[in-house]
Amino acid sequence: MVSLDTLFEAAKTIQARAYVPYSRFKVGAAILTPEGQVFTGCNVENAAYPVGSCAEAGAVSAMIAGGGSAIRAIVVMGDGEHLVTPCGGCRQRIREFASPDTKIHIAGPEGIRKSFTLEELLPFSFGPDNLTDR
Repeated sequence: MVSLDTLFEAAKTIQARAYVPYSRFKVGAAILTPEGQVFTGCNVENAAYPVGSCAEAGAVSAMIAGGGSAIRAIVVMGDGEHLVTPCGGCRQRIREFASPDTKIHIAGPEGIRKSFTLEELLPFSFGPDNLTDR
């Protein structure tokens, strides 16, 4: 089974590849699936700022493209003194493929800074299960 250290290293490695010529704020994300697969993504900016993509969105897209369908855990890696948690849109993207108790680990260069469940970051969320009862 993939360890949290392995997931951290994957997020750190992909963070270095971020394309951020405008904000200069690199973010990396690594997703672990229940099957033990790891998918990564980094933020990508463009000249039509702020029309870019978040690291978490890239990792979710890589997971889907790679045949994954569920998130067991995710590490989000960012620099600076503050926690770099997923934006609102990415919290919803994660929700699409995760359960309320899925762990979201927030990391800096030194390691994991804080861990949350999806429920803590996105309480009372709207997700796929809301639509199955129709």
